[in-house]
Amino acid sequence: MSDTPTPDELILEILTDPAVIPDPHPLYRRLRELAPLFKTELTQTWIVSGFENSRSLLRDPRCGSPMDDDAVASRIALDGSARRPRDPESQPMLFMNPPDHTRVRGLVSRAFTPRRVEQLRPEIAEMTDRLLDSLGGEGDFVDGLAFPLPANVISALVGVPEGDRDWLRPLIADLSASIEPTATQEALDVAEAAMAEVRAYLVDLIATRRADPRDDLLSGLIEASDGEDRLSENEMLSNVLLIYAAGFETTTHLLGNMVRTFVANPAQLQRVRNDPSLIPAAVEEVLRYDPPVQIDGRFVFDDIDIDGVTIEKGSSLVTLLAGANRDPAVCDDPESFVVGRADSQILSFGSGIHFCLGAALARLEAQVVLERLIDRYECWEITAEPIWRPRITIRGVERLDVRFT
Repeated sequence: MSDTPTPDELILEILTDPAVIPDPHPLYRRLRELAPLFKTELTQTWIVSGFENSRSLLRDPRCGSPMDDDAVASRIALDGSARRPRDPESQPMLFMNPPDHTRVRGLVSRAFTPRRVEQLRPEIAEMTDRLLDSLGGEGDFVDGLAFPLPANVISALVGVPEGDRDWLRPLIADLSASIEPTATQEALDVAEAAMAEVRAYLVDLIATRRADPRDDLLSGLIEASDGEDRLSENEMLSNVLLIYAAGFETTTHLLGNMVRTFVANPAQLQRVRNDPSLIPAAVEEVLRYDPPVQIDGRFVFDDIDIDGVTIEKGSSLVTLLAGANRDPAVCDDPESFVVGRADSQILSFGSGIHFCLGAALARLEAQVVLERLIDRYECWEITAEPIWRPRITIRGVERLDVRFT
């Protein structure tokens, strides 16, 4: 790339260069300064990296999931949206628009309440302590805690038996490749095969829960209704799959990012250690500073005038959430990690009608892990260079060697 890159060169490097993944933030900053809202020459996709425009567009009812049309879908090149299932009844709410989205999310949210999430706090603390005992203060934090904790929490919440969770782990990892903007056809084929296996498994599990309901989300979805309105079998299946898959990698990377960030900022860790009431604020700052989800995409259903330009009907757009989080227009000294900011605003869980349904659960898990780590250990170290997953949409490390003493 040249010393004075164009916006197209910057976004291409962000999305395709594996060397960028450990630290894309300098490129986000350069892109935001050079062109916070622009249309790429390569794909004619709008790229948005400023906070206010990103939030506005994510909330705008004229933006949503792409229409189920091959000509339109072929133009969605940067956010992976074109790779969704073609059968409308097999789409999760992430790929729905109102009124279908409103109906389905309303029913799903009845089984995914803050009360149900908060009831998991003691179980999450117990799981965390067991995993930290097994880690013994040293080893791969991802394999030892950051992956198994959210995997077991979401499994317990959904109602997936403990004996099936290890089998599902690699399948969920394969599935997540389908949302990457640069996924190869081979990776997409593997993701499609994994999707078929997981769906078949969930079909059987739903049948089991119909016959033997329990106090879990899956049983709650089976019972969820609004008068005569209930989730269809396909709607239930697709949305359980969405919730289950989303509960794995995003929180895994949040936990890994949290440990990396605090090791790099020991004074902030000491602040939280001195005042544990800052733990929720500390998790919010991790989410602002280094969120696991970097990118969110939309399709434009009608002309939108914003920032003196018109985003045309039929366009696709990509919001760079991690870049927007560090916009100096809404955050003082945004490149610094500072716990307890008074001006903190984040888009780490998206915004608008597609705001992440699992945000409360992710926050809860991170708060519990931070609390238990602070309670147990005075010194945190990273003992080897982290190994990064070669993915930018959901970004994080796949290995993080640590020593806690």
